Amino acid sequence: MGPSRLYRSSPLSLQTTVTTAPALAQICARLAAQPRVGLDTEFLRERTYHARLCLVQLAAPDEAACVDPLALAELAPLAALLAAPGTLKVMHASRQDLEVLYPLAGLTRPVFDTQIAAGLGGFPAQVGYAELVRRLLGRELAKSHTRTDWSRRPLSAAQIEYALDDVRYLLPVAAELDERLERLGRLAWLAEELAELAETRGFATEPEEAWQRVRGLRGLDPGRERLARALAAWRERRALEQDRPRGWILEDGALREIVLRVPRSAAQLAAIPELPAGVVKHSGAQLLGCVAAADIPDPAPPAPGRPQSDPQRNALVRKLGGISQAVAAELELVPEVLATRRELELLADGRRDSPLLRGWRRSVLGERLLAAL
Repeated sequence: MGPSRLYRSSPLSLQTTVTTAPALAQICARLAAQPRVGLDTEFLRERTYHARLCLVQLAAPDEAACVDPLALAELAPLAALLAAPGTLKVMHASRQDLEVLYPLAGLTRPVFDTQIAAGLGGFPAQVGYAELVRRLLGRELAKSHTRTDWSRRPLSAAQIEYALDDVRYLLPVAAELDERLERLGRLAWLAEELAELAETRGFATEPEEAWQRVRGLRGLDPGRERLARALAAWRERRALEQDRPRGWILEDGALREIVLRVPRSAAQLAAIPELPAGVVKHSGAQLLGCVAAADIPDPAPPAPGRPQSDPQRNALVRKLGGISQAVAAELELVPEVLATRRELELLADGRRDSPLLRGWRRSVLGERLLAAL
């Protein structure tokens, strides 16, 4: 029996909520014997820097369970299952889940991400799990608990059913995608994409690099780049120390305005509309310290506005985009799966560390883009 046929199961026969150590050990032992296990999580991070793991859903062809980490003092059997090299963990849009699970078990591996596989099979780049289940399996999933507070107990039967829906169809969906990619000759592409999930970068943000996650800070002069780096690093460390969301410490919009305006005094700082008075009162001295340390010449150079249009660069980006769209059409891929506009812009700007110049993307697209350059 081929791997794609093995997981075509009828609706799961056993559904349970795991709240005791013996039950956890038993189900993890059973699942560890499976070649593939469906995996999903429910977590909260609205009020904290670190996500709070509230539920872990697991599925095999004939069994599904919700593990309740809030009821369990020890999760070692689950951690061992997540790291078991002989069990493929099937997930959808896995990056956030992997980040949340990382403190518990280290790197979860190996992983099959159905969203990534679907993109390589011709589906939209960010296709949702419910949409895949509908299109591949013909089943409609309920959406009634998308905003559930998963930290509250007890969970209702409807909430448990909703959570189990998130894993009970993962294995059949993965089987369908396996078959599709095998027919298209793209399983090697998938292996390359999934290999990147084995990298730990992105699971923890280094304070000195946090500024790169803030939008609207492109094209800064050197002084403002130093200031952006310092402000974002200060915010990251404070958020980590206080276990609070970054935005509770300093909103992105306020951070950008400080970088662009370069306030030299408390009055200038308070004049920034995006900056709450409470932040100015309690953290103003530290923010002004970041400005002073950036050593931006006085008078400060004008804040960058919208970058002036470069007709030659824009024409080159359009040319590269046209090539990308033509190749995507040939391969019956959504263009964003093959290349994003940002990647094309960086290539036009002379960057050669692009994903477009590595692996399968280089062979099907990158060489043609380089020839156009």
